[in-house]
Order: sequence, then structure tokens, then C-alpha cells
Amino acid sequence: MNNDLSRTRLLLGDDATERLCATRVIVFGVGGVGSWCVEALVRSGVRHITIVDPDRVCPSNINRQLMATTSTVGKPKVEVLRDRLLDISPEAEVDARFMAFSADTAAEFNLNDYDYVVDAIDSIPDKMLLIRTACLSKATLLSSMGAARKLDPSRIKVTEFWKVEGCPLARKLRQEFKRQGDKPARKFRCVYSDELLPNQGTSDEPRANGSMVHITGVFGFTLASQIIKDVFKEAEGEGRE
Repeated sequence: MNNDLSRTRLLLGDDATERLCATRVIVFGVGGVGSWCVEALVRSGVRHITIVDPDRVCPSNINRQLMATTSTVGKPKVEVLRDRLLDISPEAEVDARFMAFSADTAAEFNLNDYDYVVDAIDSIPDKMLLIRTACLSKATLLSSMGAARKLDPSRIKVTEFWKVEGCPLARKLRQEFKRQGDKPARKFRCVYSDELLPNQGTSDEPRANGSMVHITGVFGFTLASQIIKDVFKEAEGEGRE
């Protein structure tokens, strides 16, 4: 029995913990939201995880992204995060893919290989493609809506995509799905917040928005919690939400 999961077993029980260890998850985007989601999953027992991101750590990531420190600036995010995850759980299988999910690369991913797909992508075209692709797969999709320009973590919620209110990103996605006449094949859960504050400062980065770790972290932990709760319910004989 793994001692590192003793507190997990104490809360969830042996069956749910073993199920969690066997769950296969792929996370697209390991920035301010995705990095915390991945950390929570591996610390909770997930032992089969794929992380996908095309970016390198930059100084502006340090205020909110798990792997971002002064010593990791310039390094691929997935490689830094992979090393951290293996330090936490040496027996874990961590597949780090230093690439984007896009129309050019989508064929390289078989989402049917996973139990869960976590979408923490920023790019709207790539996000839409991932949502459509995941909804055609056997995997359960969980998606993060916009986490920028927010300060109140108590306003972070989970609901079905078409029921999200007060989130400009969700509204934009829905408009584009309708305009293109190609809506996702099934419903899926989202993490979102209906809070939206104006930026108070300025940035050299075009279209950059302010964001804080206590928000992006809660977004990521909430995504992870949905998987953990699903697995626990299944172990107790209940279905997924």
C-alpha cells in the first residue's frame, strides 16, 4: 500500500483510490489553470496523465503558474511540470507533449485512450476544435472558461456549458458554435466565474488581461475535483454527473 496516498485512502477508501490510480487523464494547457489541475490529480492518486502545451515559461507566468520560477524561465512548461510530477509520484506515467492541439496536430491524439479530457486552452479556435473532438470521443470532457480579471474565488462555479452565465469566453464560444453550425455532439461540464473586473494597469502584451493565482488555482483544483468526485461516486455505485 502506497504510504503517499494514505490520507487519500482514509477519505475515499481503497476501491475509489485504486480506481483513481487507474484513471487516465489528458490535460491540454498547463498554464495558470491546467498546472494546478495536474498537480492536484497526481497528488490525489492519478498515475496515468498526459500534459500538452506548446509554451515555455516566461516571467509573466510567475505570479500564477505552478512550474514558473526564476530558474525555469525559458524552459518548456510540460518538461518542468513532468519533472515535478515524477518527483511527487515516481511511479506515475507522465507523457509530456511540447506541442499545441490544433487542426494540424489533432490527428496525433486519440482521445478514446483517456477517461477524462481537461481543456485549459486559451486559443478560441483550438479550444473549439478540442471541445468538438472530445465530445465525439468516449472520454468525459471538463472545460475551463475564462479565469482572467477576477478576484473573488467564491464566485467560481461548475455547470453545463450551455448554462454558463456571465462569462465572456463562454458567450463567445457559444456564438461561434452557432455561427459555424457545428455544435458539440453532447453536453459537458465547465468551470467558470461570473465576475468580470476591468484591468487597472497597462501591459506591453497585446490583449493581455490581469489574472491572479488564487483564482487560476481554484479553477484548476475545481477541475480536478470533478474527476475525483466522479471516481468516488462510481466506487460507491453512483454514476458520473
